[in-house]
Amino acid sequence: MKSYKFLVYALLAAMTLSCGSKHLSTSKEPAQSQPEKKTSASKFPMAEDGIVRLSKVEVYPEYLDEYLKFAVKVGEVSLQTEPGVLTMYGMADKENPCMITILESYASQEAYCSHVASAHFKEYKQATLHMVKNLLLCDQTPLNPSSKLDNRIIVGGGDKIHP
Repeated sequence: MKSYKFLVYALLAAMTLSCGSKHLSTSKEPAQSQPEKKTSASKFPMAEDGIVRLSKVEVYPEYLDEYLKFAVKVGEVSLQTEPGVLTMYGMADKENPCMITILESYASQEAYCSHVASAHFKEYKQATLHMVKNLLLCDQTPLNPSSKLDNRIIVGGGDKIHP
């Protein structure tokens, strides 16, 4: 298993390199958000170069509530609008809620690059840069590749399900 420990700005640089510099800006100016459609995105199948990752985020305690709002929002929008985002499941450690783990899966490297280039991801990243104390990205290899996750957002108490 490969694990990468990054300072937040180093992460931005790494994402820029892996996805091409046209996708991500390290500017401190806020991202210009474009309105995004709130539709269910039909999901792409996992490709040979698909990504399964545990993102381990340590948040400064004074920013925890604010960070969680941004993290929940970017996860919901990503699942609802990006067909290449297969899983975005965030969890807080019971004993230390400032330790956040997000199970992420992307259909392909291209889907991941599209995700980090999206307006909602850029907005999340720029708004939370100062809130994150440490970030560890741990790419995973599924033990049973035929197992599939079905990650959905249930809206309005179960009335609608967004894949």
